[in-house]
Amino acid sequence: MDNRFSNMFGLSEEECIRWLDTPMEDLKDEPGNLRYAAATHLANYPSDASVQALVRAINNTNPELDNRIVRRKAVETLGRLKSVQALPVVRGCLADEDCYTVENAVWSIGEIGTDDVDILEEVSLLLEKPKQTYRVIIHVLAKLGYKPGVARIQKFTDHEDRSIASAALTSIARLTDDRSQLDKVVEFLQDANVYARRLSIQDLVDAEHYAAIPAIAQSPVSVSFRLRGIRLLADAGVGAGKLDFAKDVEPWLDKVIADDPKDIAMVHEYDQAPTLEFLLGELYQTDFGRCYLALQTLMADHREGLAPVVMATYMDKARNDYGGHYLVMKLLGWLQYEPALELIVSEGLNNPMPQFQKSKFAAALALGDLGTPDAIASLKEGLKSPVWMVKYATLMALEKVGDRTSHETLSDDPDWVIRAKLTRLLGSARSVSTDDSATTVASAR
Repeated sequence: MDNRFSNMFGLSEEECIRWLDTPMEDLKDEPGNLRYAAATHLANYPSDASVQALVRAINNTNPELDNRIVRRKAVETLGRLKSVQALPVVRGCLADEDCYTVENAVWSIGEIGTDDVDILEEVSLLLEKPKQTYRVIIHVLAKLGYKPGVARIQKFTDHEDRSIASAALTSIARLTDDRSQLDKVVEFLQDANVYARRLSIQDLVDAEHYAAIPAIAQSPVSVSFRLRGIRLLADAGVGAGKLDFAKDVEPWLDKVIADDPKDIAMVHEYDQAPTLEFLLGELYQTDFGRCYLALQTLMADHREGLAPVVMATYMDKARNDYGGHYLVMKLLGWLQYEPALELIVSEGLNNPMPQFQKSKFAAALALGDLGTPDAIASLKEGLKSPVWMVKYATLMALEKVGDRTSHETLSDDPDWVIRAKLTRLLGSARSVSTDDSATTVASAR
């Protein structure tokens, strides 16, 4: 689990419980929804006292919106705590009138886990109820292996919402071992709707559809989604001996880390030649398909004199937008703009903010593109990063500039992907295990 944001509220367990138990009318003068913050933060305290406080919050049926929101979060937090003792209370929320409370109850049941057929059938019956979050319901039925739910799930395979259809198709594959329809999910990686593209990656991961790795690599979504999908498939597939790192993973991982728009299968196009101003604005779209098209067009049609303009854009906007920040780091490297060296190091490679993780490995590659002695010296610091993508990108960048002097510092890296990449770069024939216990061995030839 990613815990980078788990302590953002800074509350103790006792404070959380006190705020959660405080009547709403006594909080009118307090800033924000303290009860919601408390319900969220109790996920950090897996104690009976926390569970009981969350149960009390669920049993508080005050109809005001603020309280309904707290109840939803309390149900979710019980799932995060995997509280078996609270399962009856969570189950009771399946009949709630609030569809979001129902959604969280289903999700939490999936996290807690159960083989109780009565509970699973109750979850399955929600597929016949209108205005529910069908995707979550379908996922939980597949996760908990409820095969009697297949007939109900089947009705959603042609749903107009591709994210729901994707979940249904992959869940049927998981429950029946009939994988003949998974190519339809792969096609969703090129859907016009960005959410369908993103969510289909997770579905293909859940189905362990290893053949989808090339299509995932080329899907026009943020690099974060593609890297996560390929990494999860690699962990499972290489560990099980179903994938070979060198043949099935490394080429696509390299392409995604490099993230050149020419390797993206575009879903958008321009009906007329766009202006420079328009293209720069497109770098801040939430649909990365539009960002990659703009990036490709900028490099093809506006490269001359582009670097100073990109720098100005960074100072004006990209500094506070992590999507635009990442793309600007990429551009500054491709344009080999040496005046940006200090910025690439300080606000890219060494950026301390967790939401800028992809900018860190973009900066590593940018330093490799610059290739100056100062850039290479700074680049080597990337090998010390705890983030595997940064180390992987740093290895790629150092290889590009022909520098292997620091490679051996990673020879005993705890991440099998880094060890496998290093083995490949150094031409060694040794095998690389996907875990530290060495129970699973995969070739890194």
